[in-house]
Amino acid sequence: MTKYASVLDLIGDTPIVDASALSPKPNVKIWVKLEGRNPAGSVKDRVALSLIEAAERDGRLVPGAPDQILIEPSSGNTGIALAMVCRLRGYHLKVVLPSNVSVERTQLLRVWGAEIITSPGSEGSNGAVRMAQALAAENPSWVFLYQYANPANPDAHYRTTGPEILADVPEITHFVAGLGTSGTLMGVGRYLKEHKPGVQVWAIEPPSGEMVDGLRNLDDGYIPPVFTDNHGAELLDRKVVVRPKQSIEWTREMARIGLFVGISSGAIMAGAVKCAAEIPDDQEATIVTIACDDGWKYLSTGAWTDDVDEVVERAKKIIYF
Repeated sequence: MTKYASVLDLIGDTPIVDASALSPKPNVKIWVKLEGRNPAGSVKDRVALSLIEAAERDGRLVPGAPDQILIEPSSGNTGIALAMVCRLRGYHLKVVLPSNVSVERTQLLRVWGAEIITSPGSEGSNGAVRMAQALAAENPSWVFLYQYANPANPDAHYRTTGPEILADVPEITHFVAGLGTSGTLMGVGRYLKEHKPGVQVWAIEPPSGEMVDGLRNLDDGYIPPVFTDNHGAELLDRKVVVRPKQSIEWTREMARIGLFVGISSGAIMAGAVKCAAEIPDDQEATIVTIACDDGWKYLSTGAWTDDVDEVVERAKKIIYF
């Protein structure tokens, strides 16, 4: 058994599992990389550590120095991952998040000592971003890592997630992931296209004006600089729209084959199945997807137990993750 000096050493090298039982075609295999196995429970552990380490290299953060404050908006797992890393590194983290987040979100942030600054729930994640930007401008001594524009975000996936996927599934033909900050798509997509140019990169997004936890539609008024800085429009081969109800339904389908994952992972699987359905019967294909986190943090949604339509309606008022 391998020994680790810190839980931060457990970030990355996540397992990948065959989920081809969900494929609509026998000639198309689907593999899922289980990012919930990271120590703070999501793919954002990679990003949080990369953001902190880049700031330390640049001198914006000094390990061991007193009274260092970071601020970051979050409507997903990044805040939780940053809270864990900051707790271990000795930094004070302020997280701006909408008032209508789930109880799991606030509890996990407090587990690792993060300070919560509430933004209007009606403004969603875009409102949290605006408030964090304003507070950072008013407090220049605070460190604003800003995952939506920080190159350390996609770099985490270029250095780790992409190489892991290609090493584990060298026969990959399609990479399918959700469009949030776009860090995963940009980092993994760029790595795969550089090392296996024929791989297609598909992005999953919700319809404009509708919410799927952890994902965003670029037509809703905010395009992450990470997307534009990495020439996202040219890198992506396809964008696929997945509605909230489909996300819940496919989250349940994944549970039926033993994969207890979060709602955005259901959305990504719905997109992967759509991708598989378009592969001609006389061609073989191998799709790799990301399960961004596990399902434990979503139990209050009733996503696996309540009526699907009720869950979808509830999600219009509460940001679960």
